[in-house]
Amino acid sequence: MMPSIGQIETIHMGKYILRRVLQSFIVILGVTLLSFLTIHLSGDPTYLFVSERASEQEIIETRAKLGFDRPLPEQYLTFLGKLVQGDFGNSLRSRKPAIELVLERLPATLELTFCAMIFSITLALPIGIISAIRRGTPVDGGVMLLAMFGQSMPSFWLGIMLLLFVGLQLRWLPISGHEPILSVMLEGNVGGAITALPEAIRYLILPSITIGVFSLSRNARLIRSSMLEVLNQDYIVTARSKGLNQRGVIFKHALKNAMLPVVTLLGLEFGFLLSGVVVTETVFSWPGVGRLVFNAITQRDIPVVQAAVVTFSFMFVLLNLLVDILYVQLDPRIRLS
Repeated sequence: MMPSIGQIETIHMGKYILRRVLQSFIVILGVTLLSFLTIHLSGDPTYLFVSERASEQEIIETRAKLGFDRPLPEQYLTFLGKLVQGDFGNSLRSRKPAIELVLERLPATLELTFCAMIFSITLALPIGIISAIRRGTPVDGGVMLLAMFGQSMPSFWLGIMLLLFVGLQLRWLPISGHEPILSVMLEGNVGGAITALPEAIRYLILPSITIGVFSLSRNARLIRSSMLEVLNQDYIVTARSKGLNQRGVIFKHALKNAMLPVVTLLGLEFGFLLSGVVVTETVFSWPGVGRLVFNAITQRDIPVVQAAVVTFSFMFVLLNLLVDILYVQLDPRIRLS
């Protein structure tokens, strides 16, 4: 008996997801290898774990205790075994487990990242649509000029300007500090998180704008380009010829197809915003993973850097996998091919 079209699509869908899962696994494995090699870039990593006054005998004993006297492939397999258990070793400074330090700071970073993404997407969508509809007008030119300006500004410079003018001179918003929301919710205190939300938003506005402006500018240009491409398609011309008004053409026909490239970008967007928090969290003294990584790099606290890199990479790969699956649902041509 021949399988039905639905069964064929389900099989293709399963193969597509399996292929993406295997690719994600390979990416994570590559990240763990690079993370492992970072500790060997400066030579013998044993000297990171001993004091400057350590004797030669103490150095030899520490090297043997940590396994740095074994071949690199064997060290890597040991590293992978510990990584599966969530063991990245202890911080060289605080002597606490490195993964605990990262997870303690992660909620603050996620709050900032999601807030910046919301700021970017919610503003980029109407800006890009309006610019596409009014192509060639002064409105379109002004929007594209502002988008180019937004993409050319370094985030650290924008953050400092916001601190100086909005925070220090006008005193509209706080220049540093943090009111936890996500960590309070994870503890089960939803009421406390809701109560703290207005004050938390005040702390989030400036750093979120700092991270999100570049992303906002890029997304606005992408949405404009996608809309222009879709608006020139035959089915849009047909919809207009049937007497459908402009709003119906845009929201019922054009927007869904124009959003396909934007959905694809969302996974990359999250990773891009995560990478931007390192500088922004340092500028605004935000108690997140970015600031922790910055301090760990300056102090050569390699276990903390490794834990943060692997954690961020895992989140990034997982989100991209979910975006790939969502993209297939929006565009069936992917799984059929």
